[in-house]
Amino acid sequence: MADSLNKCKANETPACCCVDVGTIIDNEDCSSEYEHIFATESEAQAKLASLTQAANDVATEPCEINSNIDKISDGFKLSAKFTFCCGAESMIFQLKLR
Repeated sequence: MADSLNKCKANETPACCCVDVGTIIDNEDCSSEYEHIFATESEAQAKLASLTQAANDVATEPCEINSNIDKISDGFKLSAKFTFCCGAESMIFQLKLR
C-alpha cells in the first residue's frame, strides 16, 4: 500500500491512485491551436469552416476564433486559435480533431 501512495500525485483516493478531475482539467488552458499548409486557398478555407463548425458544436458559449490564411512558397498556411469558455471544451475539441 505504501508503494501505491508514493505513485499517486493526489491524495484524494490513494487506494487506487485515482485523481480528481479538477487536478487534470484546471481551466488554465482553454485554447486550442491548429496549423497546417494546404495546396490551395480554397482547401484552407474549407478546413477552417469545418474546424469552426466543430468548435461551435462543442462550445456552450461562443468560441473566440482567431485565424489567418497566408500565402507561402509551399501553398497556403492556415493558422487558427480557438478559445473556449473552459478547459473541458478545449479538450473535447482537440479529441474531435483526432
